Amino acid sequence: MLEKSDLAENAVECLHNEQYDQPYNKQNLNHTNLLFTGGRDRESLSGEWRFTLDLHDTGLRQKWYLLEKSDAETRRDPYDYDPFAGETVPVPGCWQMMKEKWFYFEGSAWYTRDIDYLKQDADERIFLRIGAANYDCKLFVNHQFIGNHYGGSTPFCAELTSVLLPGKNVVMLCVNNTRTTDRLPLRNNDWFNYGGIYREIDIIRTPQTYIRDLFVYLVPDGKYNKIAVRIAVEGDAGEVNFSLAELGISVTLPVVSGIAEANLSAEPQIWSPEHPKLYRVMASLGRDCVSDRVGFRHIDVVGTDIRINGKSLYLRGINCHEDDVLLGKMTNEADIRRRFHDAKELNCNYLRLAHYPHHEMVARIADEVGLLLWEEIPNYWAIDFENPTTQRDAHNQLMELIYRDRNRASVIIWSVGNENADTDERLDFMSMLIDAARKADPSRLISAACLVNHAKMKIEDRLADYLDIIGLNEYYGWYEENFDDLIVLGENSSPTKPVVITETGAEGVPGEHAPQSGPFSENYMADVYRKQTQYLPKLNYVRGFTPWLLYDYRTERRQNPYQKGFNCKGLITADKVTRKKAFYVLRVFYQQLKNAGS
Repeated sequence: MLEKSDLAENAVECLHNEQYDQPYNKQNLNHTNLLFTGGRDRESLSGEWRFTLDLHDTGLRQKWYLLEKSDAETRRDPYDYDPFAGETVPVPGCWQMMKEKWFYFEGSAWYTRDIDYLKQDADERIFLRIGAANYDCKLFVNHQFIGNHYGGSTPFCAELTSVLLPGKNVVMLCVNNTRTTDRLPLRNNDWFNYGGIYREIDIIRTPQTYIRDLFVYLVPDGKYNKIAVRIAVEGDAGEVNFSLAELGISVTLPVVSGIAEANLSAEPQIWSPEHPKLYRVMASLGRDCVSDRVGFRHIDVVGTDIRINGKSLYLRGINCHEDDVLLGKMTNEADIRRRFHDAKELNCNYLRLAHYPHHEMVARIADEVGLLLWEEIPNYWAIDFENPTTQRDAHNQLMELIYRDRNRASVIIWSVGNENADTDERLDFMSMLIDAARKADPSRLISAACLVNHAKMKIEDRLADYLDIIGLNEYYGWYEENFDDLIVLGENSSPTKPVVITETGAEGVPGEHAPQSGPFSENYMADVYRKQTQYLPKLNYVRGFTPWLLYDYRTERRQNPYQKGFNCKGLITADKVTRKKAFYVLRVFYQQLKNAGS
């Protein structure tokens, strides 16, 4: 066995050391080395990868990544896994959707493939970029440990320049989706825990000195005549070029301590949901060139009003999980465009992307079609707010989300949490995240979905003082019965900031075998929506409505005879086609708001 081989060192180390993971938990693949990819060529590593589940982390204990390819008949020792043979799976993908027996598996899984490397330029650097892998992803190349990444929904990069060899190279990834109490999200949550490399994986080449990041936005002073540019450079560079040809901008900016930044005079056509104008921006440094399509708009808050480009804005929204009956957490352009088509059929002008960063393509398409987005990290329920490990994870996920999407005009709100109890530890934790978000991006609003104090019937959350918008989850008609309490809540609270109802709704199951009345009936669900939309106009401080949610989705915790492993609060069933009666109730209400100019 490998337990007695030189690879595993000795049997004690291999079998009995429960600290085996520590050497591989550096979390060194994080926001600090995230590479801007706009306009860059990518060499896709999507396709078939060799694969095995690893329930006991035998691969780390026995150091599978050190195995050399060899013929079975000439091996010296027995072996538990051959990374160069065996079954294959498609990447990207979720392993739950590949075999029924893998459906509830939580633990490690190993992905292996060969890649051919041929140097194209003498000074080139090579990066591997993974769009998302849930949750802890450890990377090994040519039998060397490169690093690992925490966070199941954000991208990460690893430089491979020094470890790649001419010709064939072995890439191994150990992905672990085990839920723990010191991560985001915590172990107890309300959506399905998919596993695997479920977003795109690519190789990207750059010169030795390259552009690491490009951030372009309208200066948020309400004057609409300056564009802020911030370019981060890696390597020895004295200047970098920036251009926005359509507005006649072409400048050379000095690089100081790796950063070039300037406020440039310009009068762009303003991006709005009605007119989603996008401009092509470019930055170049030697033979390195990056680009993006950016819209320029201004979002702010005045009293209890939300304004976009100086005009009052009512957010007619819907929540959406990233979940599919056939694909799991994996998505594609067709699925995203269907999501937006269905939201627009509801007369929505915005979506809340719950409860984690969705695919980066979502915000890019939203830029094109003119839908506004609320984006958030999975700071969900009872997070271990005092734990430095949890704080590190939350901060990194927030920074990776912001760096990925801060050029997207459609994204107007960063959310730092959902339904967290108001404690001193939570206030310190969340205020740290808010400060970090404002520093990384001064052009957007900050919010969090807060809870009602039902004992006092009041919106009472100390975090509200730090937020631009108060998100409020309320389920009157479902978890709370008395709709009049919604009015009492408003009278007791009198908020001085805009409130967005971030969740409300009820579960309804259509079909002849479903209940026809009472909870879980389609009729009951529609009635809850009717009452919500009747009460909502009485609350003048509410400037947005975001029912829970667009589609039914998988969640392990929902197991009654009607749910069968799904949250059935969707206005559309999990087939993403069948509309429930409540869908049409909300559509009429939003049409009325739209006609009234809200």
